[in-house]
Amino acid sequence: MATQAHSLSYAGCNFLRQRLVLSTLSGRPVKIRKIRARDDNPGLRDFEASFIRLLDKITNGSRIEINQTGTTLYYQPGLLYGGSVEHDCSVLRGIGYYLESLLCLAPFMKHPLKIVLRGVTNDQVDPSVDVLKATALPLLKQFGIDGESFELKIVRRGMPPGGGGEVVFSCPVRKVLKPIQLTDPGKIKRIRGMAYSVRVSPQMANRIVDSARSILNKFIPDIYIYTDHMKGVNSGKSPGFGLSLVAETTSGTFLSAELASNPQGQGAAVLPEDLGRNCARLLLEEIYRGGCVDSTNQSLALLLMTLGQQDVSKVLLGPLSPYTIEFLRHLKSFFQIMFKIETKPCGEELKGGDKVLMTCVGIGFTNLSKTLK
Repeated sequence: MATQAHSLSYAGCNFLRQRLVLSTLSGRPVKIRKIRARDDNPGLRDFEASFIRLLDKITNGSRIEINQTGTTLYYQPGLLYGGSVEHDCSVLRGIGYYLESLLCLAPFMKHPLKIVLRGVTNDQVDPSVDVLKATALPLLKQFGIDGESFELKIVRRGMPPGGGGEVVFSCPVRKVLKPIQLTDPGKIKRIRGMAYSVRVSPQMANRIVDSARSILNKFIPDIYIYTDHMKGVNSGKSPGFGLSLVAETTSGTFLSAELASNPQGQGAAVLPEDLGRNCARLLLEEIYRGGCVDSTNQSLALLLMTLGQQDVSKVLLGPLSPYTIEFLRHLKSFFQIMFKIETKPCGEELKGGDKVLMTCVGIGFTNLSKTLK
């Protein structure tokens, strides 16, 4: 399948994950040149090399060629294999960096994926495992990816710079995806959250909760923020604390926001009160943006719509993030699919920012490698 498809060529280190994930799903080889060619420290970084090793573990027959300096990468994808895998992620980026791509690939494996990822569970750059568990998993369920083997479990927490966290992700395989019609975001009915603290006083988590509630209580009474204080070996190697908040709407949409403290030895110390208040404000901003999928998972939703059956899928999103816009361009080059994009200015009933209605017809992608029972 991969041999006939002509390869695509890109330059630069941006959007590396998008290109490799879409290459794997479409079976089209990809060549990326000039990866940080002008940099003092040229070529692929550790976390990108670790991502490529992860792709190699979950596929069968992938061909990966990297030149001496690491500035050119050629990737010819194999078949998605799955099975039981363990992977040590780079501590330079969070586990969320790897997990976001696994969520895109996991439903199309030959065998159900069960993967143990070790590294940093919560940092300031990537979506934390808590947020992906609360928002991306319900989104996948909308597409018909569900079952008792579908879970994401945090065994240990790890904060940067030391890491030491561990999560287990397992996902069933599907032959086809259901088309979706997510056009009614609904109203916010409850807010849930998780305030975590590791290797610091457990009182930190309580202080975060109080300050976050001081803002959110003005809007809605149904707020519950859990505190999670991990001890001993489960608390990873570095101290830190943070908060992730998720707002659920009447129509089953989840919008999220999160903040983590500065890594040990980097930047000024953050007061838990400030962190709680700022995170609450971020959640209110995300609710203002609105839509049926929050800004972290826009590209995941659009990818699964593209790969759906040959039927119309619609989703109402808030303003598109720059990452999503680039993702739409990549979808066009890998799958020749174009979305119909209609702007919905915020009327009286749609309070908040302007919305975008995305419509597409799925390409009818079927998981041919799924084993027949």
